[in-house]
Formats: sequence, structure tokens, C-alpha cells
Amino acid sequence: MMSSLLTAEGLSGIVFIVFIAITICGAIIATNTRSLTRSVAGLALCFLGVAGLYYYLGSPFVALLQVLIYVGAVCVIIIFAVMLANDSETKRLAKRNGLAVALGIVSCTALVLTFISLGMKTEWLKFPGNAGDGSVDKIGQALLTTNSMSFELISLVLLVAIIGSLVLARTGRNKS
Repeated sequence: MMSSLLTAEGLSGIVFIVFIAITICGAIIATNTRSLTRSVAGLALCFLGVAGLYYYLGSPFVALLQVLIYVGAVCVIIIFAVMLANDSETKRLAKRNGLAVALGIVSCTALVLTFISLGMKTEWLKFPGNAGDGSVDKIGQALLTTNSMSFELISLVLLVAIIGSLVLARTGRNKS
């Protein structure tokens, strides 16, 4: 058992599990804390874990975009919105309903168990090594030619986030 952990495959599996644990811990922090600032910090941790998974899966450019767009832009804009909101709004989130929490846990458990059973039953195909090299040149060409709609949607999401932060900044902390 211990010798298998010291191989390249064993260490690779440990790195993958660490990235999954970071993502899950960030999601738990984001959803279970009562402070909005801590929720955003948990969201950022979750996004960093997802970026680590992208990097592990051989796509460093997508991992960099994940960090730049989601951690660097969206989380910062959410923090600005929290800072500009009324003090009474940011002190505490609404109390949780016990039935809603129980239903959420049951549905998430059912979903995870379904994914695990599907993953165990599925025959996974090996992709050839030349399916795509994932270089920045190829991704840039794909973004600006065949996948230009997703590139435009990303810029639209960032534009809406900037406009939302400007609207919040205009009204200020104390709304009349």
C-alpha cells in the first residue's frame, strides 16, 4: 500500500484528491457560514480548487482563466457589493429552515451516490494523445473562431458584474 503511494500514479492520485478536498471545503464554507465575507472567501477557495483540477487535468490556460475571471473578478466584485451594502444587511444571513437543510442534504447525497454509481458502471474510453495539445495558441484560435459565442458570453457576464457594482456604488451605503 505504502509503496504504491510513492509512485507517480499514487502521488498523482493524492494531488487529485487534495484538489477535490479543497473544492468541497470551499463549497461547504461558502454555503454554511453566516458571514457574507466568509462566504465569499469560501467561494474563492472553491474556485481555486476547481482551477487546480483544471491544471491537474492538463489545461493550465483554463486554470489561469478560472483564477483570473472567477477569483480575481467575480469574488472581488461580490466583496465590493458586501462593502457597499447596508450594515444591517451584511451582519447576518437569514436563519436556515431545518426542513430545507434536511432536504438539501438528502438530495445532495442522492445526487452524489447516483454520480458514483454511474461512474463505476461506465466504461471510460482512453483518448489518444493527439486529440488536442491544449496550447494557448490552439485555445485562442478556438475561442475566436469556432467557440466565439462562449467568449462573448464571458465578456457579457463581466460587463453585467461591473454595471451591478457601479449601480451599488452610486446608491451608496445609506439608501434613502
